[in-house]
Amino acid sequence: MNAPIFSVQHLVKRYGTATVVDDMSFAIAPGVCLGVIGPNGAGKTTTIRMCLGLTQPDAGTVTAFGLNMPADALAIKAQLGVVSQMDTLDPDFSCAENLLVYGRYFGMKDAQIRERIPSLLEFASLTAKANAKPGELSGGMKRRLSLARALVNNPRLLLLDEPTTGLDPQARHLMWERLQLLLAEGKSILLTTHFMDEAERLCHRLLVVDHGRKIAEGTPRDLIAQHLEPDVVEVFGTGALALADSPLKALAARVEVSGETVFFYTQEAKPLMQALTAHPHLRTLHRPANLEDLFLKLTGRQIREEA
Repeated sequence: MNAPIFSVQHLVKRYGTATVVDDMSFAIAPGVCLGVIGPNGAGKTTTIRMCLGLTQPDAGTVTAFGLNMPADALAIKAQLGVVSQMDTLDPDFSCAENLLVYGRYFGMKDAQIRERIPSLLEFASLTAKANAKPGELSGGMKRRLSLARALVNNPRLLLLDEPTTGLDPQARHLMWERLQLLLAEGKSILLTTHFMDEAERLCHRLLVVDHGRKIAEGTPRDLIAQHLEPDVVEVFGTGALALADSPLKALAARVEVSGETVFFYTQEAKPLMQALTAHPHLRTLHRPANLEDLFLKLTGRQIREEA
């Protein structure tokens, strides 16, 4: 693995008696997408803010491109691109003007920015919307414009905080395609997301965080293999919940209940599937274990409210 261009070591952040980030460490190499997944209130956004120098850590260090945050914040930010959770586009400017004005924040000359605008709009599939204002754009278009804007300074590292939240499936897939193109170009990405399919599709490595701490790290496939049984059988329908404590339980390594569904986690699904033929009124789904199973095992099924 190449030497990291971005490194976080033992970050800690407290608000009063609450520790929201607790001894967080990770590194990002060139051309790598590092995903951060965890429940609401796990400390993901606070970690991103410390990476950007927007929040001062109580302990730990952030280094990027051989520089230190926050001492070298301006020099570091000149090589970063950021897409935040919230829409921060200027509603009074057109798409092209949003890119122009944002480029000026990096000290870029207007001629230099204008030279980049056509390719950025093309990358975002917004060439025909160059003169449209954000209020005239769909949600997916706005997110792609935000991504294009984050690229105006040709950054080496992108920090994306839940960039596809609120998008429909078509818009999400187009966003994923654009992010994969950036990775192929050698750019690095730090991505927080609540979509497990997004994490599995884009991320070379994952951090699972909960209560401010890193509880697992690795490639998506390695994490699944390390923490989960390979097969999952979901059973749902009238009377399904009774199976959780039935003799079928002996055919699985682990059984969980969520809502009206029973999840059987097993090393070998065939005996269980054969036994379930005695319950034809129930619906079953046999599938391989995935990142959603990993997320729920490590962080629990209980819904968290935003802190």
